[in-house]
Amino acid sequence: MTPPARLSAAIDILADIADRRRPAADALKDWGLGHRFAGSGDRAAIASLVYDALRRRASAAWIMGADTPRAVVAGMLRLQYGLAEPIIAGLFSGERFAPPPLTTDERRALTEGSLAEAPPAIAGDVPEWVLPALTDVFGDALHDELRALGRRAPLDIRINTLQRSRGEALAGLSHLAAQPTPHAPHGLRIPLGEDGRGPALHVEPEFLDGWYEIQDEGSQLAGLLCGARAGETVVDLCAGGGGKTLALAAAMGNAGRLIASDDDPRRLAPIHERLRRSGAVAEVRTPRAGRARADVLGDLDGEVDRVLVDAPCTGSGTWRRNPDAKWRVRPGALAARLQDQAGVLDRAARLVRPGGRITYVTCSLFPAENDGAIAGFLGRHDDAFAIVPAAGIVGDALRPAVRLTTFGLQMSPGLTGTDGFYVATLERVR
Repeated sequence: MTPPARLSAAIDILADIADRRRPAADALKDWGLGHRFAGSGDRAAIASLVYDALRRRASAAWIMGADTPRAVVAGMLRLQYGLAEPIIAGLFSGERFAPPPLTTDERRALTEGSLAEAPPAIAGDVPEWVLPALTDVFGDALHDELRALGRRAPLDIRINTLQRSRGEALAGLSHLAAQPTPHAPHGLRIPLGEDGRGPALHVEPEFLDGWYEIQDEGSQLAGLLCGARAGETVVDLCAGGGGKTLALAAAMGNAGRLIASDDDPRRLAPIHERLRRSGAVAEVRTPRAGRARADVLGDLDGEVDRVLVDAPCTGSGTWRRNPDAKWRVRPGALAARLQDQAGVLDRAARLVRPGGRITYVTCSLFPAENDGAIAGFLGRHDDAFAIVPAAGIVGDALRPAVRLTTFGLQMSPGLTGTDGFYVATLERVR
């Protein structure tokens, strides 16, 4: 496919997303099924165009004076790719499979359009209703953080130290041109191509042999800050597909007792194959579906050394990777997540022994899901738990790259260079 044809495809897919209010991944999959002539390179390039347009949806619409898929794509080419109006006009030529030619108004907008007078939410490409919460987190750094949140995310892997050291993996993966991650001691960063896509890491022989897992550096750091050690009993309470479970197993050296569970049994489905591939040892406890299901962790109450609560959240910290999610999230979703977070924290409280710890993690930038959730927990548990100061856990090397909050720490794309993760640690004192 030619570059103009790819633009036409991206415009069609964006229209499908808007008309049917569906996730971008679903629309891209359906387009691929209906256009089997498109090769993998075409599909990757079109996906990058779609996601970049979603990243800059508000600002692109502002400079173009219209919020149609066509206008957003044209504006994105100017803002995200830095293309001048004549180059964009050459792509919108109206020739075979290309989008129709630019109108006079569109040409003027691409030449004269500016974000100088745009409101902060427009310039930062976020919904208006989230701006107060993000301002509370970032303060004077809001503009820089919003810009970082609108960029493409890096591609990171965590080396499975049960099988290889980072140095050994770095040598064995030299064909990927990997470099050590800035902060995570077991991470490598893989360069992206010009289209914003990385190599197909999941088909590499080393991946199939369990050398590494694909995991953002922030997620790696959150797992390490749990502090799991050999010989302990550790529960990954919201294990999902098992990314942090595998990291915990490596940190423990497969020595101790590691239990992975999740309230949604469907999310646990991938964990078994991932455990097999990595050589990690963990006990997976899957609840039965239905209202009358038994508590599969009841026998562990009061006996666990550490509980990792990777809580369900709005995912606002991952908007670099899932830019369509920021336009689909609604205030009601935040309220629902707050209830979920209270529930899993209270369940963790019953599991942990006196002197044991809960590590609470979200991939959110919203204070209500982070310090707010911890404040609510402390209020419900009558001084049975105390905050473990984040400054004493994070270490001197990482300290400048995170924001300390009232109860924990916040990682962010602008300051840390990772997705937006929050981590707080609670110790049971009685």
